[in-house]
This record gives sequence, C-alpha cells and structure tokens, in this order.
Amino acid sequence: MSGPGLNQSFHQRQTQQLVLAPQMRQSLKILQVAALDLRAAIQEELQSNPTLEELPMDDISLEKAAGSGDDKATPTDDPREEMDFSKDFQVLEKIGQDWQDHLSDTGGVRQNSTEDDERRQHFFDSLTSETSLQQHLMQQAEMAGHPPAILEGLRILVGSLDDRGYLTSTLSDLALLAGLPLDTMQEASRQLKTFDPAGIGAENLADCLLIQLTQKGREKSVAARIIRDHLPLLVRRRIPDLARKTGLANDVIQEAIEEIGTLDPAPGRRFADDANRVVVPDVTVEKDGEEWKIILNHDYIPRLRLSNTYKDLIAKGRLSKTESDYLREKLRSGKFIINAIEQRQRTIERITREIIKHQHEFFEEGVSRLKPLTMTQIADIIGVHETTVSRALANKYMQTPHGVFEMKYFFTSGYQSDAGQSVANTSVKEMIADIVAGEDPGKPLSDQEIVGLLQGKGLNIARRTVAKYREELGLLPSNLRRRYD
Repeated sequence: MSGPGLNQSFHQRQTQQLVLAPQMRQSLKILQVAALDLRAAIQEELQSNPTLEELPMDDISLEKAAGSGDDKATPTDDPREEMDFSKDFQVLEKIGQDWQDHLSDTGGVRQNSTEDDERRQHFFDSLTSETSLQQHLMQQAEMAGHPPAILEGLRILVGSLDDRGYLTSTLSDLALLAGLPLDTMQEASRQLKTFDPAGIGAENLADCLLIQLTQKGREKSVAARIIRDHLPLLVRRRIPDLARKTGLANDVIQEAIEEIGTLDPAPGRRFADDANRVVVPDVTVEKDGEEWKIILNHDYIPRLRLSNTYKDLIAKGRLSKTESDYLREKLRSGKFIINAIEQRQRTIERITREIIKHQHEFFEEGVSRLKPLTMTQIADIIGVHETTVSRALANKYMQTPHGVFEMKYFFTSGYQSDAGQSVANTSVKEMIADIVAGEDPGKPLSDQEIVGLLQGKGLNIARRTVAKYREELGLLPSNLRRRYD
C-alpha cells in the first residue's frame, strides 16, 4: 500500500540520443589536434595496438608517404563522400575466406631492427608536447558529465578562446554557428567560467578579473567594486580619484589594488607555448609561378601500416576464437586510425584550398586585404558540417608569404565599404593601427577623429567599435598617448 501523497507509475518513452563510438571520438581527436600532438596520439596507439607498425623513416620519403609534395588530393564527385570511412573498412569486415586474398596483396613482413627502434624512441623523446589550454578545458568538460548539447556548446566555446583565454565571438554568434539554442550556449558559458584556470571564458578584462574574485568568494569586495564600476581609473592607478568616487580611504583602495594585482589578466597564457619554442605550421602556402602551392606538413606524422604477421596468424586459423576476435578488432581499429590520419590531411588541404580562393588578395598583398569569411561558407562548399571545419582549424597554423598565422585567423566578420567592397574587421584594425602610428604624438587623434578618417576611406564604423578595436590592439586612449616635449 502506498503512503499518503505517493504515487508510482511506469511510462514508456522514446528518445533520441547522440552517442559517439570510441573510434569516432578518436577520429575527431585526430582531426582536431596539431601536428606535434598528433605524433603523441599516434605513439599511444602504437603502444596499445600490436597490429600497427611504423615504417622506418629512412624507408620512405615524406613526399612519397603522403602523395605529391603539394598533396593534391583527387576530388570526388560528391565532397561528402570523402568524409565517409565506411568504404575503407569493407575489406576488414569480410573476415574469413577473403582474408587470404587480402593478405596475398600485402607483400612480405619487415621487422624493425633494434637500431630502428632506438632511433624512433630518440625521435619521440627529443620532442615534448605539453597539454594545451583546449585539452585541459575539454578534459574538465568531459569529466563533468554534462548533457550532449551543453558539451557541444563547451566544445565550440573552447575552440573560440584566444591565447589569453578570452572569448573571441559573442554567444549569439557561436550559438548560430553551432546550431544550438542561445540559452544552451549561455549555460555552457556559465559552466566554462567555473573551470580551471579561474577567469577562463571571459568576454573582457573586467569579466576575467571578476570571475577570479567570484571563485574566491570575493565578489562583494572593494576590489570587485572597483573593477566593476571604475576600471578606467584602476588602469591608471588613480588612487585619489578612486577614493573620492567610492568614499573610501586611500589605504583601503591601495589594499584593493594590491589584491587585484594578484589576479591573472590572461589565465590562458600559462598554457601557451614557450616563447622560445617554434610554432610548427601544419600547412605551407607558396607562390609557384601564377599558382599557389599547398604543402602539408607530414614531418611529425609517423607512417603506419597493418602488421602482416598478425594477418597471417588469423588467416592460418590456428588461434582460439577469443584470440582471433581480439586481433580482428585491433586490425579494424588500426585500419581506422590509418584512414583517419589520411582523412585529416585531406580535410586540411581542402580547407586551405578554399581559404586561398576566398582570401586571394591577402596572399598576394597582405593583412590589409583580408576579407570577411565564415566557417559556414567553407563547410557548405566542401560538404561538411561547420563544426568539422572548426575542429579541423583548431590548433593549426599556416605558413604564408606574410608570416605564420593561426588558420582561424582567416575567418572573420567584416564591413561593407561605400564602394561595395567587403573589408574584414582584421583589416579595419590594421587601418586603425596605421592611423595611430602616423599621428602627431603631441596631438593624438580621438576615437571620433579616427572614425572620420575611416569614413574618408569609405568605411562607416561607430565610435564605440573603434574604441573596442583600439583596446584589442593594446592602444591607449588619446589623452594617455599624448607626449610632451
């Protein structure tokens, strides 16, 4: 007999839930990581999968290992077909009589010598790979057990952080990019702001500092009040003015400023590469006559193959069912890894080719000619989801005639000039930097005067936008730029 107020019942409900298989998770990881991190991931797989072998580096040339030097992949009639791995696995699904036919095409087995093993180990030991900010944050996100939609929102947010740990886009724009409701993205943002390091996921400096104080339980402190209400005075350390505005004593203000000084204005930079370490471009774009040549970096990606030894063991039929099933699964996994690596390189190459088409003037003339471009545009052209493009661009760098750039650098919003030309906001920032660099130090230009100069170039931009871009460039307001002889 049920107690008062209690009622039990059973209901049947049909729901849909997206569950990523381990292999699919692995393919997404391979797509997202940089070249150096991919090397470490491949080594892990080599250690855990006995059916995978690495070809000795002196047996193959890098160009031969991955096709031609500029890696010109043959396009299919349907661009989406290149993202489908199922055809690559058909030969491995037909375990049985077809195995012997498959094995006959593979040739002899080559065993690595002790010298080869020592050289490979020295290669791996000579290069270090630290945990990136994105990896650190996604580990926290995955361990927290969030619903799939929130987890996807966190992935988008983490991929949109700059090296300081700040968001580079608005939540509404990111929600539109991810195809998620705005309230889901807002909840993902709230969750991200609870992650380590404190201050991550902030929209600006004040937000970053307030997040850190909140995590310390100091959200109602004098320090928080100063950040929230008097940031310009704080930046200039105007203690008397702060004391007058807050009605507090100078020594109280001084203590608050000292507390603020213990906070980290750029929490993401502790995960940034050491300034002495060289960024390894994943792709290089060079001018070859009148054409632009794409060269993918294969230097840090070991060349893999399936072991003929284990294929022969299965084909001879002398293994127990448990042993045979284990090796078959490892062979499937190994084949998947090999194809995922090749697919990663093809995807980067295709995205690079489309970037060149859309940003042709940048490659010819430089940063000032950068045009607006979105990931959705590229995704539609190559026939994949925009999140696939986002993952493919994450942690990747491109060597260009104008320097090394993050591949996400080429994706930016922009403005329409009076002449009907599209101008990227990155190019607008370049114009503002040039204007400030050429101003009279004794009579620096105000933000409104910069607006007027931009209007003379055919760009109608609000004063607050100029102020925002100036701050992002690290340029002081006009009253603080003035120099007195």
